[in-house]
Amino acid sequence: MSDRLLHTRNIGIMAHIDAGKTTTTERILYYTGVNYRMGEVHEGTAVMDWMPQEQERGITITSAATTVFWNYDEDKYKINIIDTPGHVDFTVEVERSLRILDGGVVVFCAVGGVEPQSETVWRQADKYKVPRICYVNKMDRSGADFFRVVDEIKSKLNAKPLVLQIPIGEELAFVGIVDLIENKAFVWDDDAEGTKFEEYEIPAELLDTVNEYRDKLIETVAELDENLMNKYFTDATSITVDELKNAIRKATIDLKLFPVICGSSFKNKGVQPILDAVVNYLPCPLDTPPVYGTDFNGNPVLVQPEENAPFSALAFKIQTDPFVGKLVFFRVYSGKFTAGSQFLNVNTGKKERMSKILQMHANKQNPLTEILAGDIAAGVGFKEIKTGDTLCDTSHQILLENIVFPEPVVQIAVEAKKQEDVEKLNIALAKMVEEDPTFVVSFDGETGQTVVSGMGELHLDIVLDRLSREQNIDCSKGRPQVAYKETITSTITHREVYKKQTGGHGKFADIEFEISNTGDNKAGLQFVNEVKGGAIPSQYIPAIEKGFKNALQNGVLIGAPVYGIKVRLIDGSAHEVDSDALAFEIAAGIGFKNACKKAAPVILEPIMKIEVVSPSDYIGEISGDLHQRRAQVTGMDSKGELQILNANAPLAEMFGYISSLRNISSGRGTFSMEFSHYSVPSRDIMEDVMYKIKGYRVDF
Repeated sequence: MSDRLLHTRNIGIMAHIDAGKTTTTERILYYTGVNYRMGEVHEGTAVMDWMPQEQERGITITSAATTVFWNYDEDKYKINIIDTPGHVDFTVEVERSLRILDGGVVVFCAVGGVEPQSETVWRQADKYKVPRICYVNKMDRSGADFFRVVDEIKSKLNAKPLVLQIPIGEELAFVGIVDLIENKAFVWDDDAEGTKFEEYEIPAELLDTVNEYRDKLIETVAELDENLMNKYFTDATSITVDELKNAIRKATIDLKLFPVICGSSFKNKGVQPILDAVVNYLPCPLDTPPVYGTDFNGNPVLVQPEENAPFSALAFKIQTDPFVGKLVFFRVYSGKFTAGSQFLNVNTGKKERMSKILQMHANKQNPLTEILAGDIAAGVGFKEIKTGDTLCDTSHQILLENIVFPEPVVQIAVEAKKQEDVEKLNIALAKMVEEDPTFVVSFDGETGQTVVSGMGELHLDIVLDRLSREQNIDCSKGRPQVAYKETITSTITHREVYKKQTGGHGKFADIEFEISNTGDNKAGLQFVNEVKGGAIPSQYIPAIEKGFKNALQNGVLIGAPVYGIKVRLIDGSAHEVDSDALAFEIAAGIGFKNACKKAAPVILEPIMKIEVVSPSDYIGEISGDLHQRRAQVTGMDSKGELQILNANAPLAEMFGYISSLRNISSGRGTFSMEFSHYSVPSRDIMEDVMYKIKGYRVDF
């Protein structure tokens, strides 16, 4: 077993916006000796927020990677950290980071508790089965309540939190923590910027609370470990600290428990125990479940995290660097790779050479000669690559599971103000599409406009800002529009015969198919070939499927992408001379359009999950305003003197909502919004949408 891998941790730091992720990461960099001074988000000096837009807005936009080393119990641990954004518009950064990470630190605000994006990142971590520890930050803030946050982790996230620390003092009086495992109190020295903390007697007023929660901790852990259970019933005092830590580690890795610690990163208290918890409780690459890929025959292959195994890696992020060009971040799952060597990109089928391997520290780079299994790095020299591509040994082909990204919901038309910038704009947008899988560029054939789509207004604002700053391109932009989809609501069978005579060989294709709704409103086509007896020669089937897939791009109502479609190819015929693959591809495209018109087509609009936080005095008027926006209130809650209103609302009605909320609440209300699902609006709404987009009434 590799000692190097046992001392490696690949973790992400994630949370709701403004919970203190980047401040926490900056403190980790300082206490591990990577930085010689503390960067501050509010001053725009945070190392991990290196983009100008991040420094100006005080938010994280792109995930930043770094590597630190932490000495614990006479061993040196290598921790690869990815600091992810908290704003829902940049959720893709969390999604792709979680795909390749082994563990996570979820930061919660001691005042805000479990906020909407906290729930989103928690669900994403659940999807990828990522073990995590919970860090309740901002214990120094007015209104901080550690135990309420623990209760919310239990109730809102349906998780089983395990309290490992009790805060000493509250709000401005917060000075340190009681470690329930060691049963010791630690207080930080304010004059030493948090570098020094000393052991103290547990305060008398906390003894009852400490004893209560320590008993709960031991009982909870013992329930999951047979040896500890026997000790617990015979002599609970005989359970050692190491036994407790080992049992907590196993339960955390198995996703049965989520350790909870606390602190105040900004006030430099409680950060070192985060690193200790990462080492103690989060998995090394050897602890994670087996990773499987598929060989060129589609058979499953186990990927071993060993240095002497064939090389395999997953590209999870692409970034354009002004000095080195295309920078590709990747996680090595097996084997090792030396700079300058050749590899196979399984997704493109092409061999390429990686000229440099770089260890990243935010936007700074340290060159490496090689990269080993279990590590994360960036590479230079790629010609053709996309996020989610598999890189492997040229003689041992293996395909790792790709990353699935959410669909964009907002779009705007853009055009260069200067004619000489038109080509530059197209090149710049193509690079951004390469970097960001949730950023989509399309061309509207009717209006001649370039349309860009993203996860929200802020997402697209950042894109346009980057075009201006990085590429020196001034753009005009249209009003934000909703990225509608289309689907069908009935099942029909349709026959399409395509004939074209041109003097010589003609074109002929005959297909019969059933088209229906899959019921999940998801992108892509479910295609089933049920043609029997060779009625359609097998070499034409892929062309038919391609014709249907291409036709999904433009629906029959407003030309929007068509979702949730299943096609069963039933029958057809071919001509010995006039039939070819192109004829069948065209027949499928025409047939799809004609079939959709008869299958009760409808528009799908994105519905957003809304959380509004406001003093109770304004909640009635806020609720009424949301009702006028076609919102459905799904729940009400209270947090201190504030009321929390949860609702689902169509995105089309939520543009500019922040101004309305400020007016109603005298500037005291805040809200957050994230995509929930697609829904079919009323017929009146659909008619209005079609009129706005097409400029005329469409009969449907």
